[in-house]
Order: sequence, then structure tokens, then C-alpha cells
Amino acid sequence: MKINEPGRLSSIQAYRAGLQAKEAKAAAGKGAQKDNVVISAEAKELLEAQRVGGTERAERVEALKQSVQAGTYHISAERLAEKLLPYLK
Repeated sequence: MKINEPGRLSSIQAYRAGLQAKEAKAAAGKGAQKDNVVISAEAKELLEAQRVGGTERAERVEALKQSVQAGTYHISAERLAEKLLPYLK
């Protein structure tokens, strides 16, 4: 009766080595691919509008801050009520 067959063990080791080599090759092939990003024309326009409008908005915010700190900023009660009413309904 044979308990261990030396030939069988070497066959299994050769199979495992071949399998590992195949997996490594597949992983290397996947790593070579790169992601691509395509930005639409609409997105480019929005980005440009944000860049242009950003400085104007910053200037407006700064002017509002100064008028609030100076106490010269006044809010129309009617306009405020018109804006709040939709949230209360």
C-alpha cells in the first residue's frame, strides 16, 4: 500500500506555480489600463462661470459684511415676508 505518491506532489506544485503565474499576468494586464475622464462642454461652461462669478460674489459679500458691521444694512420687511411665506405653508 502506498500512502504518499511523490509524483502526485510534484504535479500539484507545478499546477499551483502555473496558476500563480497566470494570476500575476492577469493582474499586471489590468494594472496597465488607466481611467479616463471626459468633461462635457456644459461642465466646462459651468466651471468657467463659477470662476468669473466667484470674484464678483466675493466683492458683493465683502460689501454686505461692511454695511452690516457699520449698521447701514436695512432689510425690507415686505420682501422678507414674501420669502418666508412659502416655507410656512
